Amino acid sequence: MKAVFQTDVGKLRPHNEDNGGVFVNQDGDYLAIVADGMGGHLAGDVASEMTITQLKEFWEKTSSISSPEVAEKWLKEHVMKVNELLFQHSLANDECQGMGTTLVTAICTKQFATIGHIGDSRCYLLNANGFQQMTEDHSLVNELVKTGQISKKDAEHHPRKNVLLRALGTEQTIQLDVKTVTVEEGDVLLLCSDGLSNKVSEQTMVDVLTSEQPLEAKAQTLIDLANEYGGEDNITLAIVQFSFECESG
Repeated sequence: MKAVFQTDVGKLRPHNEDNGGVFVNQDGDYLAIVADGMGGHLAGDVASEMTITQLKEFWEKTSSISSPEVAEKWLKEHVMKVNELLFQHSLANDECQGMGTTLVTAICTKQFATIGHIGDSRCYLLNANGFQQMTEDHSLVNELVKTGQISKKDAEHHPRKNVLLRALGTEQTIQLDVKTVTVEEGDVLLLCSDGLSNKVSEQTMVDVLTSEQPLEAKAQTLIDLANEYGGEDNITLAIVQFSFECESG
């Protein structure tokens, strides 16, 4: 497997509240994460950074993710632990009151990828069947689309587009959506914050991901495009490419 992580403050925000990374456990399996923090002055930074630090620490001590069931259990257990840490931190520190973060994460093995998410950061899968969004935004606007109150086109410019129905750390208990997909040689996962998905079309994402550029250049191209199209938000992404033929046991 190959992976790259990249984040950019964008053109208008004074600081970057996004965070993330790609981390490797004791068996060489990957955990890719993107977290888009929110809250008062700098509290979003705290929420996303705490999330990444804790999940990285948990993952690097982990081994034997032998099945999708084990992966799903691992994600649910450890994300709940992080949620509790964030929630208690926000209660104990006035300046962090109400802080939270989106989370999209994927456990990537040679056989499968297990994806978990809360909020509106997304995961896309590019494979032989095409390009598909694997997560469903936990947002007010997506709920309005699902119930037929507004169209998908209306949703793109809705004034309450940034209102989340679920986030990590804002409540004592949360629900993590989890799903597993089988992966094959050449498949690609793209995890990103809404700073990318709000600016770059799915067709453009496909064009970049299927180009001949190295993985790092693909990540930079996507960030450059989001900035070119406005860059109003922080832009963060992780790309995991499932390629096994060059790996030795």
